[in-house]
Amino acid sequence: MTFTKRLHGPIIRGEVTCSVRIWHQPRVKIGGRYPLEHGHVHVTRIRQIEIADITPALARRSGFAGVVDLLKVAKHGSGENVYLIDFEFEG
Repeated sequence: MTFTKRLHGPIIRGEVTCSVRIWHQPRVKIGGRYPLEHGHVHVTRIRQIEIADITPALARRSGFAGVVDLLKVAKHGSGENVYLIDFEFEG
């Protein structure tokens, strides 16, 4: 699981604890640990949601200024399934 560079600091500080991804199927698993700088992102929950569930508040919680900003980054390839991934940073 990779993140845009500008999110690394907020993730490490615990300010960003979720991510929205648009994929064909989940590319991470619950309990998985994915490297980020000097630690790991530990996935604690994955839920499939709808595009309509992406609110401005969820976008901000994910580290983005708004829904449009989030959607520009969340879509990876031709996937259409929307996933909300909760995680913790472990340093």
